[in-house]
Amino acid sequence: MRRDTFLKSLAALAAAGALPLPAAAAASIKMMIPANPGGGWDTTGRALGKALQEAKVADSVSYENKGGAAGALGLAQFVNASKGDPNALMVMGAVMLGGIITGKPPVSLTQATPIARLTSEYNVFVLPANSPHKTMADVVAQLKKDPGSVKWAGGSRGSTEHIAAAMIAREVGADPAKINYVAFRGGGEAVAAILGGNVTVGGSGYSEFAEYIAAGKMKAIGVTSGTRLKGINVPTLKEQGINVEIGNWRGVYGAPGINPAQRKALTDMVLAALKTRSWAESLEKNNWTPAVLAGPAFEKFVDDEFASLRATMVKSGMI
Repeated sequence: MRRDTFLKSLAALAAAGALPLPAAAAASIKMMIPANPGGGWDTTGRALGKALQEAKVADSVSYENKGGAAGALGLAQFVNASKGDPNALMVMGAVMLGGIITGKPPVSLTQATPIARLTSEYNVFVLPANSPHKTMADVVAQLKKDPGSVKWAGGSRGSTEHIAAAMIAREVGADPAKINYVAFRGGGEAVAAILGGNVTVGGSGYSEFAEYIAAGKMKAIGVTSGTRLKGINVPTLKEQGINVEIGNWRGVYGAPGINPAQRKALTDMVLAALKTRSWAESLEKNNWTPAVLAGPAFEKFVDDEFASLRATMVKSGMI
């Protein structure tokens, strides 16, 4: 038999399933985290990376942190550098949407590919341990007297804690446009400012402040949930007469220009990771609420969230 005929015969047998084929190699995932180390996106990205490896759908996961502008700097790098890459993922969430609304960056989230929503988390507001204030009522009293004298620390402009601070001001009769909000690129920077007593009050996802609250280095004075968080004895803002409730969800996007089959494969990988033991442990450790949504439903959710956040920010005097 001629060599070319032999090779064609082998190819035909393989196509028919008569020959064993090697298993597809697990991917090497590149994870863009559009924030500095130490915050919620960083924690989420690294927890997901660990789960992808535990699920055996990724051989390796590399991480790149690029903070700034509510994730817009990382988004720009992701959009420009990962076109068509079926193994690229970017962490994102409500904060990025708020930042895009306020900052109007030159890149658009619609250039990337929606994959899945992962979790939801509520914000907690804390005081430095040496604060002269003891409660949210103390903060509100100062806010009413002089809005600019209350220094709020949190994530980038347009983050859920920024929106919540403006909503609190509006609800208690202070001018939301006059709040003194100090934006940080990553959770680690905000933590340092709070621990150093350089701000009046700090806001973030509960998981980012949990260890400092437990150690008595921060005092939790209110959460943005509708009811008290499970196992956490911190009053809601609503309990304290402030009608504010806002959640902070997080998800992942794929690169621009990947085809439908690649998008499905990447989505399946992420969904497999969410079924692992390590992901369950991350949910429990960080007090994250599972909020899994994938495919067209996630894409529609993001569109609806843009409209909802924009309306809330207009009402709160932010835009």
